[in-house]
Amino acid sequence: MDYSKDIGLIERVCLRSSLGSYDPYDIWKTAIGRFSKKLYYKNKYLGIIPAATLTLFDLFLNLQTRTFYNHQEYPVVRGQAALTLVHKFRETGNINYLNYAKKHIDWLLENASEGYSGLCWGTGFEIVINADLSYDSNTPFTTNTPYILEALHEYYVLTKDPEISKAIISIYKFYENHIVAMKENDDILITSYGPMNDRIVTNAVSYTMFAYSIFFNYIKEKILIEKKIRKMYTFIREVQQKDGSWLYAPYDKGSFIDCFHSCFVLKNIHKTSKSFKLKDSYQTVKLGYNYLLNSFYDSQSELYKRFSISNKPSLVKYDLYDNAELLQLAKLLGDYGTVLKLESAIQRTFCKGKDVYSNIDLFGFKRNKNTYRWALMPYILAESL
Repeated sequence: MDYSKDIGLIERVCLRSSLGSYDPYDIWKTAIGRFSKKLYYKNKYLGIIPAATLTLFDLFLNLQTRTFYNHQEYPVVRGQAALTLVHKFRETGNINYLNYAKKHIDWLLENASEGYSGLCWGTGFEIVINADLSYDSNTPFTTNTPYILEALHEYYVLTKDPEISKAIISIYKFYENHIVAMKENDDILITSYGPMNDRIVTNAVSYTMFAYSIFFNYIKEKILIEKKIRKMYTFIREVQQKDGSWLYAPYDKGSFIDCFHSCFVLKNIHKTSKSFKLKDSYQTVKLGYNYLLNSFYDSQSELYKRFSISNKPSLVKYDLYDNAELLQLAKLLGDYGTVLKLESAIQRTFCKGKDVYSNIDLFGFKRNKNTYRWALMPYILAESL
């Protein structure tokens, strides 16, 4: 990849005091968007019309003006920006990167979810999951908090700042006091998505497993932590299908298999296995990675598709999020042939000048320019490795 373009993009985005942006999810954050999603989940035949209308309005009529939407800060964006800058500081020694990483960390410590016994973070907006489950904007998640945790850990490794270790211990208290064991026995542990008895999601358990692999470095109860890690990993292995794939929600009828959530699971197994010897982790990751390469790859575009099994229609043909996460995973696994090919495909498909687009629609048009959460920042993080 062209290094000058890489560092230019990183500096242009990450060396800023504000990281607010629009988001592809903006329409579903509005009151009418949330109502339409709830209606769709209650009755697809009634809900499909308003849902489709809002989708078309957002993609074709409101794409440029972004009427009714505002720039918003997202904790996961700050966490990924901090982690990116720590990576670049380690590579270059440029102290400015480390200073800006600390600025993002300070923002995160000041903007954690409220009302919990330890530090934690969510998406920052209300999410409708189904007809019976919604999360408010303050709800922290096991899929968001680990990004901040990882950034804190990597920053602490470099600086040994005692305030950072205190923050990490605080996050551990959140997990111990608020994350629910949805199912636990002598062999497996299935943890909740949020701080409640909510739902079983494969990638969420993998994130919690990875989080505990970081806690192991800071917490005295090492036997307890290692036991939890191994039990969560056993669950993840048990729900891996014979072809190497994971359903998003392994016990739900009508679940789906998509690219970036699959990458999350593999990434978290790989990172955890660097600290703990997990049974057959190499084979588990290899099987899952081969499934990704074989089931999502589109030879014409040299990109990776959204779904191998879908549960709803979509106007998105290619998504930067999928390809950014696959790029990061390929780098972590040392698959540099895939890295080179995918970097080139991403640049020619999603990038135009200094702008990066998050989606390519079914008609071939670029959509959602410079939307940080989904998925400019995951792409930048991947390029920082």
